[in-house]
Amino acid sequence: MYQAKGAPRAVPPEPMEQLGPRPAGRLGWRLLRWGIILAIWSALAATLLALWFARDLPRPEDALDAVRRPSLVLQDQAGNLVATYGDVVGDALHLSDMPAYLPAAAVSIEDRRFWSHSGIDPLGIARAVTVNVFSGRLRQGGSTITQQVAKTLFLTNARTMRRKVQELLLTLWLERHFTKQEILEIWLNRVYLGAGAWGVDAGARVYFGISARKLALWQAAVLAGLPRAPSRFNPRTDPSAAAARAHEVLAAMVQTGAITAAQAADAAEKIRFSAHIGGGWFADWATSQADAQVPPGTDAVLRSTLDSRVQTLAETRLRTLLDGPGVKVGASRGAVVVLDAATGAVRALVGGRNYADGAYNRATQARRQPGSAFKAFVWLAALEHGQRPDDTVLDAPLRIGKWSPVDFEPGWRGEVTLEQAFAQSLNTASVRLEMANGGPAAVAAVAHRLGIAEKLPALPSLALGTGEVGLLEMTASYAAFFNGGHAVTPHAILAATADRKPVAVAWAAPRRAVDADLAAMMVRMMAAVVRTGTGRAAAVPGRLAAGKTGTTQDNRDAWFIGCVDGHMVGVWVGNDDGTPMRGVMGGGLPATLFREIASNLR
Repeated sequence: MYQAKGAPRAVPPEPMEQLGPRPAGRLGWRLLRWGIILAIWSALAATLLALWFARDLPRPEDALDAVRRPSLVLQDQAGNLVATYGDVVGDALHLSDMPAYLPAAAVSIEDRRFWSHSGIDPLGIARAVTVNVFSGRLRQGGSTITQQVAKTLFLTNARTMRRKVQELLLTLWLERHFTKQEILEIWLNRVYLGAGAWGVDAGARVYFGISARKLALWQAAVLAGLPRAPSRFNPRTDPSAAAARAHEVLAAMVQTGAITAAQAADAAEKIRFSAHIGGGWFADWATSQADAQVPPGTDAVLRSTLDSRVQTLAETRLRTLLDGPGVKVGASRGAVVVLDAATGAVRALVGGRNYADGAYNRATQARRQPGSAFKAFVWLAALEHGQRPDDTVLDAPLRIGKWSPVDFEPGWRGEVTLEQAFAQSLNTASVRLEMANGGPAAVAAVAHRLGIAEKLPALPSLALGTGEVGLLEMTASYAAFFNGGHAVTPHAILAATADRKPVAVAWAAPRRAVDADLAAMMVRMMAAVVRTGTGRAAAVPGRLAAGKTGTTQDNRDAWFIGCVDGHMVGVWVGNDDGTPMRGVMGGGLPATLFREIASNLR
């Protein structure tokens, strides 16, 4: 185009910016930049969150040496376990110390992928959820052994998000600082197995009386099955549940290839649990003496005077008596004591129908009127004042102030020998002897000298047993008649160790309390009670049995205390609320129970 000279020159317009999508490289750079920023902030947030969850984490190094409660293990006289208290631990064992099938059983039932996962096992969690959903109950857990170690060593059982996150953090710490073998050893040595037992060695000793080094395959299966529910699968309280759980463990071991099906079947056939030793009342009473025998804060083992066979016998026979004849006559409660007449060592102590119904001990805690069983102290006071079994005493009406004692059997016998009056348990004769030989104070002094600790009423009716006493002390006080005149103190501990070192055990030695000749006279008269008197139901064929019956007003309490071959046996039957029984006397149910127990003593 022509342009005139001197005219302004036309400037071409700038090209318009091209519309459309931005270059891909530029957009990717922006996304990368924001991704980096987001990652940095996410990492920072995760770090802050982890620090917040970890702010009160325990120091792992300290938790590995965590403080535990001192343990107290009570054994019977043969060394069999009776009861445990506190936290019982055994030896710390390495995997090489255990039979190979013990750790294999634990891994098979608790964490099959233990050797391959990194502490947390998503596959194991998924499998557990599936099994639990299809079975309709909780059969498997999703926690790995490492997680269980983290929880056991460091944390509580609180089900909170904080605790769960802390468990995961500690699980990762464990996997980083320990080998798989070491983690499994920690679990086996620290896992709770019920009955106060922590670790497999303690569990083996509590349930089988052996070290974990000597466990058989079936025993290992029992222990490996306990951690899921130690109380429910406890072989001492529910043998069938423990056996069923052991079968599950053996099946799991077959599935993981730890054992063959034949080995599992053979082990299953061998599952046998010893009869659980009772003696809950004895254990409570015996361990109450522990403070005087062992230093505080130590792991103690007490070997007791308990004869488990006699304890089981006494518990079984008393329960049978109360559940059978006792129901018909309104007798709902009872107690039994068996002790050695020479030393006072208690062989059995039964405080009621069933320990599971309550720990109240009617042999040591209850105080009841002994009735005519108290007359032994009246007759001994008469002997100490010079009277003899062949001397006579009047059985005739008697009045002291407004009180007139009467005999159970109607009629009066007149002059009878002391032996006859004792055998027939004549009340007026007892009161006459009391009043003629120092009165209630003299009789009370005799009772206290032989071991009765209770305060006794200073009334003439004391001759008929109106003071309140305990069965254990009454049984022990009779021992002086049968051991030549020595008062004994009932005791439960034979030997003890503290932190595996022997400690001296002190208990009161027998002391002279009755002249030996007078004690023999008392035995003679007590033998007449069983031979011809009120205690004929207590006779033991072929053996010399002697003792005394006791019945209180309205048949509220019935007693028999006696001896056969150096074994003292005391029996009380009644009701906790003092409700009268229907016609029950000391020569009935108590004497019968005495015979059933005494005839099995050896």
